[in-house]
Amino acid sequence: MSTSILFRPTVEDGRILREAARPGESTSDTVRRALRLLDHERWLGQFRDDSVNLKDEDLNAEPDAW
Repeated sequence: MSTSILFRPTVEDGRILREAARPGESTSDTVRRALRLLDHERWLGQFRDDSVNLKDEDLNAEPDAW
């Protein structure tokens, strides 16, 4: 995917990007890493929701699938 996404960082956004950047890391790479962390955070939220929905499930009461 070669679509460009542009945004105008606020002063606070710039500070966060500078502080979050690893040595030698470009701003684009820092943003990519942040997006992956955001995706992982979303996945964890879904995991937590699923665990709450399944908390009363008792697999020992289910017949074996094999």
